[in-house]
Amino acid sequence: MNFKSAINTGNEGFFWLNKIKTIRPEISVIMITAYGDIDLAVRSLKQGAADFVIKPWHNDLLIETIKEALKPKGKLPSTKTTVKDPGPHMVGESEIIKDILYKLDKIAPTDANILILGENGTGKDLIAKAIHNASLRSARPFIKVDVGALTDSLFESELFGHKKGAFTDAREDRMGRFEAAQGGTLFLDEIGNISLQQQAKLLSVLQNRQVIRLGSNEPIPIDIRLVCATNLPLNELANETRFRKDLIYRINTMELIIPPLRYRGDDIVLLARHFSRIYADKYMKPAPDFDSSALDKLRQYSFPGNVRELQYTIERAVIMADETILRASDLIFSPLESQSTAPIQTDFNLNSLEKNAILQVIEKHGGNITKAAKELGLTRTALYRRLSKYDL
Repeated sequence: MNFKSAINTGNEGFFWLNKIKTIRPEISVIMITAYGDIDLAVRSLKQGAADFVIKPWHNDLLIETIKEALKPKGKLPSTKTTVKDPGPHMVGESEIIKDILYKLDKIAPTDANILILGENGTGKDLIAKAIHNASLRSARPFIKVDVGALTDSLFESELFGHKKGAFTDAREDRMGRFEAAQGGTLFLDEIGNISLQQQAKLLSVLQNRQVIRLGSNEPIPIDIRLVCATNLPLNELANETRFRKDLIYRINTMELIIPPLRYRGDDIVLLARHFSRIYADKYMKPAPDFDSSALDKLRQYSFPGNVRELQYTIERAVIMADETILRASDLIFSPLESQSTAPIQTDFNLNSLEKNAILQVIEKHGGNITKAAKELGLTRTALYRRLSKYDL
């Protein structure tokens, strides 16, 4: 797409794309560039390109792309890259969520490995899917694995695959999740819960960019974009008795810290209305509204179970509601969650005092970083530095 040194607009590539399509409209054109971003990909596809490839390319994926471009039109479904907008799936207007979406927009079109941090129920899996949907791999597979639930005996077989006869129950060859995600995104959830032995095996695959199925000596090249998630704070992951630092650096080119729901202010109301419409439709009932007592109850609750707890709360309310207005009495929060998320201050270390002050002020302003920074006497940048320092 670029033929002259220091020019990376792609305009020369677009010029020749249009020339080729004018002379031979049926020709499939693949655009290749080292300066790929989401706008260039969308513009290329709109102007008639068959696909969009980022340099340095992987040979196997490039060959598949060429094979796809050579298929007769109208006979087989096309898998050409399309870029999807994750926005409609991300409900929220708070400053903290706008900041997440801004970062997502920047990192999704790249191939950088992403580590998503956040409490249980904050929507880390939704963020992972949004990253995939907004990437240049969106037409390829998105494979999710809860690695924290895999035993040592299943870990290699599930992730790397096995050959027939590799162990007692291996009755046929089986592709692992890395191979299944070829060309797409592999999402490893609960990465913080895997053992040091499993971490060593995973690190080897990521370093060599190839897997070896159990019972085989043949390496299989892999081309995947890796997204991982954990509910552990980064400082706990950095404890080498629990997690290898070299693996953290490998999976954490970029990190996204998903805020707990209690810091998101009126996003709680937006999400509650969003879920009420979904479950009203599911259970074939009129979509309810919320009276002021219900809204006050939602705003005042700390939601230790985060978005997942809110979702289940609204689903129960919609099922049990006799009217089209939900009141405070209709909202029954989960007894599984502790309703107190703010610990009593017993540690008077200055860092602890600063951390708790930041938490309280952000919660007071419903996750609005600008207002919180102003009350704390900090710039937004300085506040973000402290949020990173304390893994908030």
